[in-house]
Amino acid sequence: MSFDAALTYLYSIAPPFHQVGAAAYKPGLDTMRRLMAALDTRPFNSQFSIFNFPVVHVAGTNGKGSTSHLIASALAAAGYKVGLYTSPHLVSFCERVRVIERRRSCHDNPGEVGFSLIPETFVARFVEDHQALFAELQPSFFEITTAMAFCWLMEQNVDIAVIEVGLGGLLDATNIITPVLSVITNIGMDHTDLLGHSLAEIATQKAGIIKPGVPCVIGETHPQTAPVFLSRAEECGILGDGLETTGCRLWFADQCEFLRRQRLRLAPDCELRGDYQQRNLQTACVALQVLRTHSQLSTLNSPAIAEGFANVVTYTGLCGRWETLCNRPLTICDTGHNSHGVATYVDQLRRIDKRKHIVFGMVADKDIDNVLHLLPAEATYYFTQPASHRAFPAVQLLAKWLAIHPDSTAQAFGSVAEALARAQAAAQPEDLIFIGGSNYVVGEAIQRMNNQLG
Repeated sequence: MSFDAALTYLYSIAPPFHQVGAAAYKPGLDTMRRLMAALDTRPFNSQFSIFNFPVVHVAGTNGKGSTSHLIASALAAAGYKVGLYTSPHLVSFCERVRVIERRRSCHDNPGEVGFSLIPETFVARFVEDHQALFAELQPSFFEITTAMAFCWLMEQNVDIAVIEVGLGGLLDATNIITPVLSVITNIGMDHTDLLGHSLAEIATQKAGIIKPGVPCVIGETHPQTAPVFLSRAEECGILGDGLETTGCRLWFADQCEFLRRQRLRLAPDCELRGDYQQRNLQTACVALQVLRTHSQLSTLNSPAIAEGFANVVTYTGLCGRWETLCNRPLTICDTGHNSHGVATYVDQLRRIDKRKHIVFGMVADKDIDNVLHLLPAEATYYFTQPASHRAFPAVQLLAKWLAIHPDSTAQAFGSVAEALARAQAAAQPEDLIFIGGSNYVVGEAIQRMNNQLG
């Protein structure tokens, strides 16, 4: 079976979330446990759940991908072989699973940190070898992908892994693991049809990754969600008074004054340029400091953390987060795709003193009206739609926009490629093109621009 045939097979038996939305979501852990039990014939490790290496588990509405990459980059800079599992991918399926490590060139040369994606050959072999098992258990696309990631990371003998939650937390397929640290970045209104219609309800789902005896870092304190986390921490016996109290195993990162100052010192030159990344840096820094305190990662020190933060894009291959794709015209993309996420970058977008061309598209299950009210009116808009069944039609997006800003300059385009091409043709070298609204819009734009560059 070829790689392309393997993906075609997976999409046919278990359509992914980016294609069909909520229909792809299968909450509950029973199928995932049965799947891993069938795949892994080795005895389960009592300390690390199904793994023989420690795991950091990361959830949250927004920022969990950036935070996961920041943590992984710092760990790799400290000399560890780090597994990283995130979703969704932007261009290639193989982006979902990678190993980051310092590649030694000789005994006296520690070498540079770099990343390797899960090989297409492993994906093809994994799918071909387990078709009968998939037919028996009927797992979701995400469950299959998660099992594949876990198996490859075990095969790679990583020292530690950073695992990002797919959706929610409590019933997410990744929640079969027992981590050495749980991280919850923030809570916003997203996937309300699946996770709940209030911040507290959504926080309850995210809090499901908090486990007895396992330290947990909460990225942002909010009056509606903090009580949920405190209650769950109390149930798990990890409630305490602060980082410097030895009995504490729950921290709100934005309340750790010492670590906030430490974070500012550690990350003056981070490759992630979005203003909102300061929150993710803060969360990642606290998480790493907690790992230093509660694990045996002896080489995880301040210089390594600073190096990892400064080179996170280079070391891990993270893309799509306030990423500059071209300088003339300045072309920036960002994957913020809900009102909580878009709100994090609109002020930075407004502050750029250039004529703006905005390529924008969304999927239908997002809070579209709220997002449109956040966007700057002083721009030329090229509304579009990603190649997904979940895409919100560009003509309807345009109609909603014109109802808010009837005098603005805006058009609708049936594909991201067409919208981007029109924006590039209209923009002067000193202008700005911004691409956003959906992971899938950004992914298609990145792929097109990579093709343009050869």
